[in-house]
Amino acid sequence: MNRIDESRPFVPLKIAVLTVSDTRSLEEDRSGSTLAARVEEAGHTLADRRIVTDDIARIQGAVRGWINDPAIDVVITTGGTGFTGRDVTPEAVEPLFEKHMDGFSAVFHRISYDKIGTSTIQSRATGGVAGATYIFVLPGSPGACKDAWDGILKAQLDYRHMPCNFVEILPRLDEHLKRGKLREA
Repeated sequence: MNRIDESRPFVPLKIAVLTVSDTRSLEEDRSGSTLAARVEEAGHTLADRRIVTDDIARIQGAVRGWINDPAIDVVITTGGTGFTGRDVTPEAVEPLFEKHMDGFSAVFHRISYDKIGTSTIQSRATGGVAGATYIFVLPGSPGACKDAWDGILKAQLDYRHMPCNFVEILPRLDEHLKRGKLREA
């Protein structure tokens, strides 16, 4: 079913990692470190890495900045997906989506269910596309970050992954913007 087509070249992407936390520093950020290590081990470029507090405006500012940066292909956030009063990452990021990726959440929860059972319902992991940038919103645990990367993102962010992957459609994510410009001309 799934396979790597060795005749295709690996295409490294530029990936930004954002940790949402009121309490962590970069040195204490195990989830962000887990993602950063996996990004680089896979052969991609860690284009940026930051920590912001659980604040909608700060989260949106960081993510919007990366969406507007043509050098960033993928944004992965970790933290703030639960149900406590300070968990606001989905509220901050989902309004930025041009398209929601419902399948990401569904597959993430299936993988998570196999590991932690019904506790997976305590996560509001989500994904989408904005400004020709893929965005994935992950829980703030290293285990959840490993599950999302190892079980979904590693394959989908690899151009060699068959039968399809996110990389091969990356150049077409902003077609709707180009069509709009053609109509205006």
